Amino acid sequence: MQPALRGRPGECEVLDDLLASVRTGQSRALVLRGEAGIGKTALLEHLDSSASGFRVARAAGVESEMELPHAGLHQLCAPFADRIDRLPGPQRDALSTAFGRRDGDAPSRFLVGLAVLGLLSDVAEEKPLLWIVDDAQWLDEASSQTLAFVARRLGAESVAMVVAMRDPAGKDDFDGLEGLVVRGLGERDARALLATVLTGPLDDDVRDRLVAETRGNPLALLELPRGLTPAEMAGGFGLPDASSLASRIEESFRRRLAPLPPSTRLLLLVASAEPIGDPVPVWRAASALGVEPGARGAAAELVEFGGQVRFRHPLVRSAVYRAASQEERERTHRALADATDPEVDPDRRAWHRAHATPAPDEDVAAELERSAGRAQARGGLAAAAAFLERAAELTPEPARRARRALAAAQSKQRAGAPDAALQLLALAEAGPLDELDQVRADLLRGQVSFAVTRGGDAPQLLLEAAKRLEPLDGALARETYLDAFAAALFADRLTRGVGAREIAEAVLAAEWGAGSRRSPKAFDLLLEGLAVVTIDGYAAGAPTLRRALREFHDEPMSDEEALRWLWLACRAARALGEDAISDELTERQVRLAREAGELSVLPIALAERFSLQLFLGNLLAAEALVLETEVVAASTGSRLAPQRALLAALRGEEAEATALIEAGRREVLDRGEGLWLVITEWASAVLFNGLGRYEEALAAAEQAVGHPHELGVSTWVQPEFIEAAARSGHPERAAGPLRRLQEISSAAGTDWALGVEARSRALLNEGDVAENLYREAIARLSRTRVRTALARAHLVYGEWLRRERRRVEAREQLRTAHGMYMEIGMHGFAERARRERMATGETVRKRSPDTRDNLTAQEAQIARLAAEGCTNTEIGAQLFISPRTAEWHLRGVFTKLGIHSRKELHAGALDPPPSAPDTHVGMAPGA
Repeated sequence: MQPALRGRPGECEVLDDLLASVRTGQSRALVLRGEAGIGKTALLEHLDSSASGFRVARAAGVESEMELPHAGLHQLCAPFADRIDRLPGPQRDALSTAFGRRDGDAPSRFLVGLAVLGLLSDVAEEKPLLWIVDDAQWLDEASSQTLAFVARRLGAESVAMVVAMRDPAGKDDFDGLEGLVVRGLGERDARALLATVLTGPLDDDVRDRLVAETRGNPLALLELPRGLTPAEMAGGFGLPDASSLASRIEESFRRRLAPLPPSTRLLLLVASAEPIGDPVPVWRAASALGVEPGARGAAAELVEFGGQVRFRHPLVRSAVYRAASQEERERTHRALADATDPEVDPDRRAWHRAHATPAPDEDVAAELERSAGRAQARGGLAAAAAFLERAAELTPEPARRARRALAAAQSKQRAGAPDAALQLLALAEAGPLDELDQVRADLLRGQVSFAVTRGGDAPQLLLEAAKRLEPLDGALARETYLDAFAAALFADRLTRGVGAREIAEAVLAAEWGAGSRRSPKAFDLLLEGLAVVTIDGYAAGAPTLRRALREFHDEPMSDEEALRWLWLACRAARALGEDAISDELTERQVRLAREAGELSVLPIALAERFSLQLFLGNLLAAEALVLETEVVAASTGSRLAPQRALLAALRGEEAEATALIEAGRREVLDRGEGLWLVITEWASAVLFNGLGRYEEALAAAEQAVGHPHELGVSTWVQPEFIEAAARSGHPERAAGPLRRLQEISSAAGTDWALGVEARSRALLNEGDVAENLYREAIARLSRTRVRTALARAHLVYGEWLRRERRRVEAREQLRTAHGMYMEIGMHGFAERARRERMATGETVRKRSPDTRDNLTAQEAQIARLAAEGCTNTEIGAQLFISPRTAEWHLRGVFTKLGIHSRKELHAGALDPPPSAPDTHVGMAPGA
């Protein structure tokens, strides 16, 4: 055990506990936060020296390297590079491409994250692993996101990850992880530390001022006294310094540079400009610049030269770099560019050349543009955007500069950086753009608006861009119209100026230019079908939508094309009641998005799959999708849809559902996502119908039916309104919603749609007509996968039979409904069915909890995948956890289920038990 640092017993105890936990087989991640100089680096040194029995890897973010993809990650993984080939093929290829070990398309961020997780797990098999990252606020974006992803996925690998970073101005990738805020030393410890560096008498008032102004910052206490004159130390005579504490510490380091020999200062500058600490280019460049051999010894107090070049403190690096003149920096970067092998690392060479170039230079700009493609292959769109942005800055010819700025802006937007995209877009629009590029700029502005608000002004911006694209590029125009439809769908009632109808009118009136390519037939049919449904109704548009669905289902298309528009096809499939096609298409899009690591598409794909699982009655699977969505949101900083509110509503959990719906309502209002307002109103109607509070259900449903909805939302809301109206004594109010539902179901012609319509009509009829409709509903819905709709049909038919005093028949329907709702987990409707059973005179025994109910959503998902034959590696790849964590969870499943191996685990054993025939134990007298 190492001695604790002065004034840091609590912090050292936290770090020691972390190491102790990892020694027992757990994994932990911890983020140290605090201002510059507060002692984070000293705590990391304590951690390193305390980690006996651990394998340790270290890295540090470097401000000048923030745009080079995976630079920080490469520092951490380099010691284990020989193990990369042990990873599963897709992960091996992704990480090798990211590190430039092989050529290939841009690797999926998820695959890179999974590869790193697998690499850590493999290394930690031999001994516990400690990863230390300092100055994480300066990590490149790809490394930061990957490390945060890995930190959230750690489970049972015996890995410790400790990240130190300054307090951010806003949110960062590591938000939500376990944290430790490092604060200043207490007054007593601060005075004692200050005393260790004093070389002469210090006036008490000056000491008090230093302790107060530094707020116990250890580095400030050690460095600031070096800059005080004897007069200032003795009596406090001198002018106050108004600069920030970090600036004053940095200035202290700069003062320490002044007496050093010029050759030593030059060596330090070279080391500060070579961000990954590779000694080979440092010494090559230093030699080319004429650094003398003795310079290394004089620099030893500030920098350590060994297998890696490491500065004593990150502020030393920044002080050295900022103390140099612009001309000195450019000369140093030029030498480093010459020292970098263009075959081995062309991108770093191009980056150094860019920093060595003071004025526009087409040769350097062109090299950066070429590097952008390679950078995208290694680190994704954000890396490409950084190179394109610098290329634009160095481009002398205005038109070419504008085109490069537009390309950079497009990359920034696709990388999820809308603010940066708008800044680059302004630069592009300032230069001469041809007509097509100008429209592309307008299109980008609309896409940014949609990405930020999921509605609002986006439909109008996208509509205007689509109209201008018609004669220039027909395929791009049609895709833009689909973008506009998507934006209008999300905005719904909150759209400003332009809605789905205006977009549909423009589509039907469009005259398409030839363009350079054709979009797939499925896209054209989907666009036409949406437009016709919007203008002329489902009867006119449904045939075209069905043809589009067949194309999506049967015809080949690229993964990129499928990823972009499958979610709209899924929405159309659900609107037409095509449960089987919807199931297949939603599963396909989620799979493609996972495999490609398309973080902008995956949340939408998961949301579509989630919604379908609700209707199919697979609430456990739906919850697992919510967990995955939350992982993606944490990795990307995206906002969450109120999916947990929908789950709580279907389960009949009133308090939780109401609180989540209200919180979600505020969020979607802020974002302009009117679609989620409709969905939460539907969820409220479902909740109150399940609880038998029909007036409240009617009020909730009435808010939703007051606005026209296309692509499936109507088929959600209308049946809830009709049931609430019928049960609350207002059947006349259901006439309009019923007409709308009949229009949709007649056009769809599917058992799902026609079954729900028959159930709804039955609620508004009497006698033989009602009974025939109930039976038709059950017959049709029995041929679908939609268990929730079928359970409701049995329930309302049983309720009708009881009111008709046909108790024996009623009990049969109500038992079926009760059993189905118990299996699904819709406890509000289950209780409604139980009350109805008791009203028939039946005594109903409450079901005992099943051991399967003790599994968490993640455990159930892991168990199901294992039962289907997936290996731990395959389970980890799908759920974004390491194979060892998958194995650890599986052992917990075995314990809860009372089994000992995978052989005893089969998919059927994980399904809820069927409704037992003896759940009724007797009849009341006279039943």
